[in-house]
Amino acid sequence: MAVDAPTGAQGQDTPTGPGVRTEPPRHSSPLLRRRGAVDGSGPDAGVPWHYGDPTAEQRALARGGAVVDQSHLGVVTVTGPDRLTWLHSITSQDVAALPPRTSTELLVLDPNGHVEHAAGVVDDGTTTWLLTESPVALSAWLDRMRFTLRVEVADATDDWAAIGEPVDAEGTADEPMTWRDPWPRTAPGGTRYGPEDDAHPGADRAWRLVLVPRASLVDAVAQREATGWSLAGTWATEAARVEAWRPRASHEVDHRTIPHELDWLRTAVHLHKGCYRGQETVARVHNLGRPPRRLVMLHLDGSGHLLPEAGAPVRLVGDGPRTGADADGKVVGYVTSVARHHELGPVALAVVKRSVPGDVELVVDSQAGAVTAGQEVVVPAEGVSADRPAARGPLTRGLGQHPML
Repeated sequence: MAVDAPTGAQGQDTPTGPGVRTEPPRHSSPLLRRRGAVDGSGPDAGVPWHYGDPTAEQRALARGGAVVDQSHLGVVTVTGPDRLTWLHSITSQDVAALPPRTSTELLVLDPNGHVEHAAGVVDDGTTTWLLTESPVALSAWLDRMRFTLRVEVADATDDWAAIGEPVDAEGTADEPMTWRDPWPRTAPGGTRYGPEDDAHPGADRAWRLVLVPRASLVDAVAQREATGWSLAGTWATEAARVEAWRPRASHEVDHRTIPHELDWLRTAVHLHKGCYRGQETVARVHNLGRPPRRLVMLHLDGSGHLLPEAGAPVRLVGDGPRTGADADGKVVGYVTSVARHHELGPVALAVVKRSVPGDVELVVDSQAGAVTAGQEVVVPAEGVSADRPAARGPLTRGLGQHPML
């Protein structure tokens, strides 16, 4: 498929449906044999979606007392003395001197700055561990980029499995390798388009992934159950992720996505490191503002008990009598993630055109009918980051930091 060049900081771009960035599951979790377990679908196939009571599972997760099977995620390892400086040179994150057991995340961009892969990163002093939804493609790309450097890349998904737990702490030396989700804390060298870290909806979301030998997955879960924790499925984790505005490659990313649109410069991009593939687009849009599209959270009308699916078109409310496909106005975006939250009700993340006003009501198509939705702005329409460089030059004298400059 041809990849469209980004329209840059000045253009408009009509969103398309989400492009799946995952690979088919290789394993069916043994936890699917638990009583009440329902298999997930799409990117979450192969692990339990829920165990019969998703509302109770969400509450247990929010209280910090649930364990979640995340064994469908991929694991890629990189070894060798050049591993960190090499990853630093070809990805969006500064990992050249990453301390052991310190979690971060990175993006692999194409030459035009579009997101190709995303990975959580943690190093143990001899091996860098990458947690990703595209282990085959990512490991193949990394292997092609080794050249003469002293690095070795391996897809370790068949040997290692991840379990998720609501703990806001890095792994210690006596624990298995652990990746703590950095979202939404703005990393050194990053920037934000949305609210300050402490005011962000994801500020209180504790989440980490613990790597265990795949053969020991059941035992690792049982150890946590023995402490009083209960099982929760991906219904619960997805509801918490949507509430936290947390982007996920398999959901929010399509072939045109640049990280600014998802507020992903918070945690996955270092703006002051050396050159890497796609860096020119990252810098240009950061300096000029106004990324072509923007992420929003949608509060869906639940009165009709209709829940749209990921990929559903988002439309402006019709401004006059229309018929057929345009009855609810023109398409301005698409739904990327949908969840039924135990407190918020039906919610979704969506990517919409930058030009969509932040205060208008939207309509989401579903198979059973249209669903009205209120917006909660994640990335403001002007697309000005918290530390965007001030405009300079004779034409900007006396204008200050105007959002349109």
